Amino acid sequence: MRRFLRHPVRLVPLAFLLAIGIGTGLLMLPSMTVRHEAAPTLTALFTATSAISVTGLAVVDTPGFWSTPGLIVITVLTQIGGLGILTGAALVILTVSRRLGLHNRMLVQAETLEYGIGNLRRLLLHIGGTVLVCETVMTAIVTARLWLGYDYPLGRALWSGGFHAIQAFNNSGFSLYPHGLLSFSRDPWVSLPLALGSIIGGLGFPALFEAAREWRRPTRWAVATKLTIWGSAALVGLGFLTFLLIEWGNARTIGQYAVTDKLLAAFTQIALSRTGGIEVVSTTGLREESYPLLTGLMFIGGGSASTAGGIKVTTFFLLAFVIWAEIRGEPDVTVGHRRVATASQRQAVTVSLLSVAIVAVGTSLLIAVTNKVPFHSALFEITSAFSTTGLSAGVTSALPDSGLLLLTVLMYIGRVGPLTLGSAIALNTRHRLYRYPEEQPIVG
Repeated sequence: MRRFLRHPVRLVPLAFLLAIGIGTGLLMLPSMTVRHEAAPTLTALFTATSAISVTGLAVVDTPGFWSTPGLIVITVLTQIGGLGILTGAALVILTVSRRLGLHNRMLVQAETLEYGIGNLRRLLLHIGGTVLVCETVMTAIVTARLWLGYDYPLGRALWSGGFHAIQAFNNSGFSLYPHGLLSFSRDPWVSLPLALGSIIGGLGFPALFEAAREWRRPTRWAVATKLTIWGSAALVGLGFLTFLLIEWGNARTIGQYAVTDKLLAAFTQIALSRTGGIEVVSTTGLREESYPLLTGLMFIGGGSASTAGGIKVTTFFLLAFVIWAEIRGEPDVTVGHRRVATASQRQAVTVSLLSVAIVAVGTSLLIAVTNKVPFHSALFEITSAFSTTGLSAGVTSALPDSGLLLLTVLMYIGRVGPLTLGSAIALNTRHRLYRYPEEQPIVG
């Protein structure tokens, strides 16, 4: 057992389970609900898992069911889940003792996928500083807008601004408003800062730091940084144009908006749909053509070692380069004059195919336990849970207990699964002293 627990990759899912258990216990206290009654166990478990996994799916009306202490617990759980329990623990150790042992550094590597042990102290300081600055700036802008533009009392404006800033940066979908940010979809001072914060939080700290350090010389970026930065820009740009084209005349979403408001609402919704999950445009009013677009963006997710979920942008575009090299008959897969290791290609294929299988099985199970959910809605909900995005097609709140348990498991798997799988593959590479004879079976 000691050998099992000593391995950092194995500790990550256990740490998240512990946090979910503590969060569930706290949310079951009577003071956490508006009625001062203990929340049902499944409701507390689902909400705690959704917060720790930075998903944001809700089975109850968040502002109408949870009291202020309950909302504070959800906020804290979201912040812990976004940074990663082990990263946060390492930050505390660094602050208190001013030193990190090798074992603690390996624990943080399992969560951040940063294998440069010598740079770990600086990495942790940069993470803490980045989170503090981004969330503070977002809070200040949104608070000022609510206070000066909507006549909110200062305390209420500060609470709303801080809550949504934490949710946006950590790419979670909880909101203090029953319909998300629909009432602010045409207000750039509220929706735009949160959308940009979600993009920054979803890039991933390694890519974000390298891009900031070498912003004058992007040609010197590592392959992972190039794929993350340019891939995210491409996904947001293409998603924005496609969503705008589909929903331009839809009166249930942005059809009645002015042109500038349509552009703003479409951009912020796509930016938040990839990883954030805060609703800016009515999800239940979308045309059916928009569901495959949003489902694909959620499945891809954000950058590695970020607050976002999904199979990750790097994985998706690495597979695209693998396909392109195979079509062209190239012997190597190259990105930016760099040859991609075969092990990385195999990891990308493994993570992607397993994720597809999980989503496919989850969708089938959800349809089986409900018998009423259309296929596109079931796929959308399952993908949202697995990718820890948090958008909903209006299905979650109407699911039976078996459906809620299924989404709970998928949120947990989506948060620790791809991370643990990728780390396990990378840390368990075997080197044989012999090789079998080669054979080429027929493919396709």
